[in-house]
Amino acid sequence: MSSTKDEAAPKNNAVRPPSFWRRFGLQVGIWSVGLVMWLSFVALAPGAFAHKNIYLAFASTTPIFALMAIPLTLVIITGEIDLSFPSIMALAACTFSEMAQSGVSIWISLIVGLLVGFICGLVNGYLVMKFNLPSLVITIGTQFLFVGIDLAWTNGSGVDLTPAKYNTINKLLVGRTFGGVANQFWWTVLVAIFLWFLLNRTKFGSHVFLTGDNKISAQLMGVNIKRVKIMTFSILGTFAALAGIIGSFEVSYFWPTMGSGLLLSAIASVFLGGTSVYGGTGSITGSFVGAFIIGAINAGIVASGVNAFYTQIFFGLVIIISVIMQALISKRIRK
Repeated sequence: MSSTKDEAAPKNNAVRPPSFWRRFGLQVGIWSVGLVMWLSFVALAPGAFAHKNIYLAFASTTPIFALMAIPLTLVIITGEIDLSFPSIMALAACTFSEMAQSGVSIWISLIVGLLVGFICGLVNGYLVMKFNLPSLVITIGTQFLFVGIDLAWTNGSGVDLTPAKYNTINKLLVGRTFGGVANQFWWTVLVAIFLWFLLNRTKFGSHVFLTGDNKISAQLMGVNIKRVKIMTFSILGTFAALAGIIGSFEVSYFWPTMGSGLLLSAIASVFLGGTSVYGGTGSITGSFVGAFIIGAINAGIVASGVNAFYTQIFFGLVIIISVIMQALISKRIRK
């Protein structure tokens, strides 16, 4: 009898492998929202959504805020938030444009512009961690600071980016390849792959999740919480700078107020993509898909013949439904 019990015990106490829902539940929910929305638009506006032109349009416009939504995922996973990245976007693009216009090498101007974005993110992270203040409050302040520097530097004037000296970098950043797909889409894909690898296959990525999930446990495990958070802000600043320069070339002009309407689109993309507002959970692929869902809403409503004033209603419903789905899936995962 005893031997029978001993043999049965390991079976009862064996560790069960993660279920499908535990491993892929949130991703399934996110993709389901995107698929249902796309099918709805195809049914309502088959003439638009059955033609490649609308998808080429998405590939040129959505990456401008997707390039910020994807790295913003890292910041939110750590339990912080950044509201200043549109201002970083403008200040970095301003730096690039003003330097290039004054005769500095295009490539040096590009590097300095990206460096300005990194430094702005570094400032955000340092202020948050040094003074232990809410990142919401700090980044509201730096949002005004960065855009104020931008406006004072340019005196509110823009910079024309159509001269021939910009041709090479213009083609590299926003040229059309592979059947007319905008290069900013491919840059966004590369950024998503890079940050996915950083978050899911490196020690730094593990520290990001640990920091947002349980700060005390992370500290006991030797994680440098301050350094991790500062680096996530810096990464966001760098890619916000890239988004600003790409966005300027897409319209062939730098505007000092660029990026001012992209804050909510980027934040909504992250939460729609399954990243928890409480930190500790998030998905780079989710934010990538979420960005294109957000980008498709406005075009889809207009193409479907619905009054454009209803856009905000539809936008809100999609986010609410997706968040509820994520909550239901999360309950299923915890069972």
